[in-house]
Amino acid sequence: MHPTSGHPQLMFQQAALAHDQGRVREAEQLYQAVLAEDARHSGALLRLGMLRLDQRRLADAEPLFRRATRADKRSAEAHHLLGFALTGLDRLDEAVRSYEKAIALQAGFAEAHNNLGYALQRLGRPNDAIARYRKAISLRPDYAEAHNNLGNAHHLQDQSDKAIPHYQRAIQINPGYAEARWNLGTALRAIGRLDDASNAYAAAIAIRPNYAEAHNSLGNTLRALGRSDEAIAHYETAIAVRDNYREALVNLGDALLGLMREDEAIAHYDRVLAIQPEDADILCRRGDALARMRRDADAIGCYETALAVDADHDFAFDGLARTALASCDWARTVPLRGQVATRVASGRFFDAFSCLSYSDDAELHLACARHYIRHQVPVRPAPLWRGAHWRNDRIRVAYVACGFHDHPTAYLTAELIELHDRSRFEVIGISLGPDDRSEIRSRLKAAFDAFHDVRDRSDRDVAALLDDMRIDIAIDRSGYTVNARPAIFAARPAPIQVNYVGFPGSLGADFYDYVIGDATVLPIEQQPFYSENIVHLPDCYLPNDSRRQRTTHIPTREDVGLPSEGFVFCCFNNNYKITPAVFDVWMRLLAQVPGSALWLYGDRAGAESHLRREAAARGIDPARLVFAPRLPQHQHLARHRLADLFLDTLPYNAHTTASDALWTGLPVVTCKGKSFAGRVAASLLQAVGMPDLVTSDLGAYERLALRLASDPAMLGTLRQRLQQNRMSQPLFHGDRYRRHLESAYTTMWERWQRGDAPASFAVVPVPDGADQATI
Repeated sequence: MHPTSGHPQLMFQQAALAHDQGRVREAEQLYQAVLAEDARHSGALLRLGMLRLDQRRLADAEPLFRRATRADKRSAEAHHLLGFALTGLDRLDEAVRSYEKAIALQAGFAEAHNNLGYALQRLGRPNDAIARYRKAISLRPDYAEAHNNLGNAHHLQDQSDKAIPHYQRAIQINPGYAEARWNLGTALRAIGRLDDASNAYAAAIAIRPNYAEAHNSLGNTLRALGRSDEAIAHYETAIAVRDNYREALVNLGDALLGLMREDEAIAHYDRVLAIQPEDADILCRRGDALARMRRDADAIGCYETALAVDADHDFAFDGLARTALASCDWARTVPLRGQVATRVASGRFFDAFSCLSYSDDAELHLACARHYIRHQVPVRPAPLWRGAHWRNDRIRVAYVACGFHDHPTAYLTAELIELHDRSRFEVIGISLGPDDRSEIRSRLKAAFDAFHDVRDRSDRDVAALLDDMRIDIAIDRSGYTVNARPAIFAARPAPIQVNYVGFPGSLGADFYDYVIGDATVLPIEQQPFYSENIVHLPDCYLPNDSRRQRTTHIPTREDVGLPSEGFVFCCFNNNYKITPAVFDVWMRLLAQVPGSALWLYGDRAGAESHLRREAAARGIDPARLVFAPRLPQHQHLARHRLADLFLDTLPYNAHTTASDALWTGLPVVTCKGKSFAGRVAASLLQAVGMPDLVTSDLGAYERLALRLASDPAMLGTLRQRLQQNRMSQPLFHGDRYRRHLESAYTTMWERWQRGDAPASFAVVPVPDGADQATI
């Protein structure tokens, strides 16, 4: 028998002392002994229940508190603690009733008001929760937890600006309140104050070095600031503190994937999948990493497994559609084509760039772009430019692009940047993409009046940079392609914002004022399917470089794997542009032109395998398909001399690849499509004086290609005319193009200066040797 048996109150006093001194096991035994003597001893019931709360044994604490409320119906504390246990058990309606009983018994019970607010917040009653938090604060102004909770309630209502003062007050009351500092960081991050957010998270970590959530949140903020290596260190710390911390594992994988460390990213995704094998989000991310590595079959397997788990997973569908397209997996892309249209039409997310290859419907393209930008920029940042007017000494134009490196658009636009009239224009480069130390990057950097590498800066910081420089015209030269960052333009850093060259379609956002095209690629009748105002340049909208590197060394056919004899059809377009209908035409051409070969761009083993298989299925020896690896640009241009005829694709045409072919004197046969992406080659051919190579349907396209392949004299005459036209027609006349583009910029600028709203217009051709008056 316990030495104090028979004296419940004395035993309770001893139990409470042991509890307060941390002798938990002894306290537990004494509380139980008290209750063995007096089952209705409210003090023992409450203290044993609190001990169970400390042990996180909520299910054991709840009946103890309930017994306490029966033992002492007037105990506000008992009702309050019962509500606390019920909250932890997610029995929120019961918890609310218990808190309300506690408050009815003791109206000034600040803790009960605060915890009632939390239960109401969990029940989706934020306004009622806020009222309770405010009541708790009115009862106890220095109640740090209530200030913190009030901040949380505002933050959850997307009112982070209102939340911040409450977090700051909680911290002022209790400087060691790590959770309030973490919450402050989250609110600051939500309103774009990333540097302040990172400081708040760092302060939370200084108080509690093993604060896993704060390390994870700091990692996210550092990534948003472009400091990925530092972010990775914090994710790793979070995981070291809490093994199998799912969110940190996912974020670490994403950060590694962003740094092109795909194998490491997959390893962290696999750790998550080991815990939850049917996690569609992680399967999708794993697929993205595999697709980056060109492991297309494995990537498709991940996407399809994700869709088996969740048939409505937009990103798994998007990944499947993109990867199947890139690998020419037509067994999948053909049925996917209809699904893409259905999903986009119903308002679902789909990659806007991939949509250009799946459909030639401009209305569908616009809908897709609108859904895409809503996903990319779910919360529209406050505009930096709010209608102010200024007048710089020269029109200040900023080209914002992810392709200022060894990239097709870099080669297209280098001469344009060099030729811009510096008496009237100040030209600034804003680089979002990698620094590959290539010759073309060096050439571009030298061509701009100022060049800013901002890949490691946040979207808001880049927008602020443009705003600080008082840019007149901000040019988005990337649209929705790899590494593009439309959120910069969503912040409206400039009075005039233009969609140009990088994306052959509408960007579907109201923060772009103009899209630059020409009458062929973008007839004015297409305006209903463009959120931007259409601007027509006189010749072709696509710039070209007449200063491209030339090489005197022309490889032999044997050097590049082509047969020494026979007609060579070629298409150096990306494989994702090749469709079954176009490939059918190509295979029929090979069948009708003995000894001919088809020379294609080779960048994915999966695509090569599928295309060879498709050729065999059509009765063509797969060996007649030859794949050209990526080469430095001057070597790539040189090898064009070995081909006889360039065959274009549909619904997504050759763009830079058609320019390359025409520059080298290689004729291009195209079929004019219905949308911008499918009409670029037609525009190029017209601008080089070769409209007879533009056809209106695939039947005419096939007949023209066969006629040229079968009539050497006709093809020879055509090639000779192309050589003459290269220098005499507008396509490669860089200064003519420059004048027309500058005329467009000037018109945009003048409308803004007059206070006129943006509107569609066509540039009047500027005579050779003429320039506009200075501004």
